[in-house]
Amino acid sequence: MILIKSWLDGKEEAYSVRKRVFIDEQGVPEEMELDEYDLLAQHALAYLDSECIGTARLVTLPGSVGRIGRMAVLPMHRRRGIGRRLLSALLKLSKSQGITQLELHAQLSAIPFYEQFGFIAQGDIYDEAGIAHRDMILYI
Repeated sequence: MILIKSWLDGKEEAYSVRKRVFIDEQGVPEEMELDEYDLLAQHALAYLDSECIGTARLVTLPGSVGRIGRMAVLPMHRRRGIGRRLLSALLKLSKSQGITQLELHAQLSAIPFYEQFGFIAQGDIYDEAGIAHRDMILYI
């Protein structure tokens, strides 16, 4: 089940997943994990029974642009379609809000996943929190 929550309603669950994936697993510095966009974003949370096992967020930017980010699924639940359901929920939410362009910063290993949804990689590879990334864009 995927629920859309505000940061105030979902921060404990979303941060728990993000901490385990980004900080503990990938070595992202803790001070970089939370940012000013969390409070503004809408957060998609994936549940199995009552446990939150995945999260992603949508930030609305000026000009009908949205930014998807902080997508994370707990290791033991990967390759089961959870990420696909999270992204699909954010795509549906984006369309309902009149967003016509989505952007994201993809880890290189995740580019094929996003390409399945029509995202196109653009620009150079860059380092973000010690991990190689590339920008991706989707017009909806």
